Amino acid sequence: MTSETNLREFGRLICSIAAGEIMSRELACEAYRQVILNLQPELQQGAFLMAHITRGPTTEELSGAWDALDRYDTAKIQVEAEGAVCDIVGTGSDPLKTVNCSTPAALIAAACGLPVAKKGARLVTGVSGASDIFEVFGIDLGAPLSLAERCLATYGLCYLPGESFLKSGWARLIQSMRFTSAFNIIGPLTRPCEQTDRIVIGAYSPLVCDQLIAVLKEIGMKGALAPYGMVYGVDESRGMDEFSLAGPTRVVELRDSKMEVYEVTPEDFGLQAAPFSAIASRANARENAETILEVLNGKTDTPLADFFCMNAAAALYISDYARNYREGLEMAKTALIQGKAREKLEQLRSVQGRK
Repeated sequence: MTSETNLREFGRLICSIAAGEIMSRELACEAYRQVILNLQPELQQGAFLMAHITRGPTTEELSGAWDALDRYDTAKIQVEAEGAVCDIVGTGSDPLKTVNCSTPAALIAAACGLPVAKKGARLVTGVSGASDIFEVFGIDLGAPLSLAERCLATYGLCYLPGESFLKSGWARLIQSMRFTSAFNIIGPLTRPCEQTDRIVIGAYSPLVCDQLIAVLKEIGMKGALAPYGMVYGVDESRGMDEFSLAGPTRVVELRDSKMEVYEVTPEDFGLQAAPFSAIASRANARENAETILEVLNGKTDTPLADFFCMNAAAALYISDYARNYREGLEMAKTALIQGKAREKLEQLRSVQGRK
């Protein structure tokens, strides 16, 4: 049981953060350790998380939070890989909700030969999370991680649900939280596959994109893209955590410890822009999953197919499978049209599916 002294110390920390004070990386690690391991009452945990996200976490603090999540809450898989292993994921909490994109993008990128260790979780702030979609697809979210490891080694693709690789902390919090916290930022940075060295990780604001890449640089990620997609005619503060087919995308790129910020448009991928309504989320997880399946099953000449392929193209580009976004798009579209992405889903089901 937590002592009265520890309770009061944590309470003072909450008040200091709310007043604007900054934690060291070590102190942030310790504070998040106490939250992750459920060492503080839920009231104090929630107050801490809200105070920290409201004040705005620094890169050093987020690195400390990541340290705690990685050390105390992340189960690991390993695979022999000579080249890149990529992840495609978003933070959620974005104002504009789209059909789940990272899920089909992972299938398409893997269909191009890129090993993908895709992680995800159930919905927190949106209509459906990756786990909700994969569950509709028939994936067993409770399967042991050893099956994900085997699937990645055999087929170059696996799904790692946070419900499985997060031992207790974040998984417990996800079940009850319906507000944005630092976990929305560092959670997608978790590395349950030790060999993951590339990532496409969209975020709900340009500032968070910058922070994500700064943290990824600190933890030694070889290559990363953090897109913040916008929509023509819509205020820039309302964006999406992926590359946009409906407007420009601000991108923060990390490659070999060098950071660069630039903007791309659908035309840079060789695509025509589409209205946001063409890629907007459907009413629920099942409808989103069915829409994705329509694309995988051959409905490839649509804005949604282009949307999925451009995000797969980003993974191919940052993993050095394509020289640029346009080349990556051509590879992705070819794999989709040839049915290879649907084949990847079947391979995933064969190992990680419900029996």
